[in-house]
Amino acid sequence: MKIKSKPAVKTVSTKKTRTAVKKATPKAAAKPIEKAVTFTVRAEAGKTVYLAGSFNNWDPTGKKMSEKKGCGVYAASVKLAPGTYQYKFVIDGTWCADPENRDFVQNDHGTLNSVITVK
Repeated sequence: MKIKSKPAVKTVSTKKTRTAVKKATPKAAAKPIEKAVTFTVRAEAGKTVYLAGSFNNWDPTGKKMSEKKGCGVYAASVKLAPGTYQYKFVIDGTWCADPENRDFVQNDHGTLNSVITVK
């Protein structure tokens, strides 16, 4: 019995090696670290209280504040990047500046907005 062998096949490499060139891409600006800021206000127990400000486009129902233990103290936390923000409380539909904050500015409506600076 004879075993037939196939002729050897010559392999020729046609691959050309390429050098990878990385394009310089600008680094994205680092996102500022946000901090949890808690806002509190005293109002009558059982009221509906929201927090509105420059940080949520002045949405009067954007951030509902919760009342703990029925004591009339409402609180809400918001994550904010360092900067200065204006805000108000909306208590049963009435816009109110923060009575505990002495930092305020007059707004376009002739009333006051409370101001907070996050560092």
